[in-house]
Amino acid sequence: MASKSSHPTIEAGDHKGYMEYALEQARRSPPAPTKFCVGAVLVDADKNEISSTGFSLELSRDTPGDPGKTHAEQCCFIKVAEKYHLPEERIGEVLPKNTVLYTTMEPCNKRLSGHRTCVDRILRLNGAIKVVYVGINEPEKFIGENVGRKRLEDAGVVVEFVGGMQDRILEVSTAGHRQPEEQ
Repeated sequence: MASKSSHPTIEAGDHKGYMEYALEQARRSPPAPTKFCVGAVLVDADKNEISSTGFSLELSRDTPGDPGKTHAEQCCFIKVAEKYHLPEERIGEVLPKNTVLYTTMEPCNKRLSGHRTCVDRILRLNGAIKVVYVGINEPEKFIGENVGRKRLEDAGVVVEFVGGMQDRILEVSTAGHRQPEEQ
């Protein structure tokens, strides 16, 4: 049975179920050789309700502050901001106290575009997101080592990996990338 917002009903604490839903979001991202296809789901863990979803490049080119380059986590945040008529940096004021984020790939800590990183977006919410569940580490293809997990953990955000889905997540994440035999 789907909730009023057309999200699936997922059992409380079913981290693989939420990660599957994030992977479903990632599949909606347009493949390209210069980016990863990532999906994210923002959840009120106390009520077991999905607050928002997002995927890479979901939002249009006229999105303020990051035209045409939106990341999955950012799309989740923008949707919450629009719902409450707030700037994105203030959504921590309206997020439930036990908000968690599921993302198929660890949040970025550096962006080649120069736009705000997903780690910075999470941290500027001042503790509103308590836990980030991650499907895979960011491959070192574009920026090298991602130290976002360390920055989140140093700031008190728990980062947990959801196992058993890495191969499928990596396949979706790298859709549109040249495979070694194609090079």
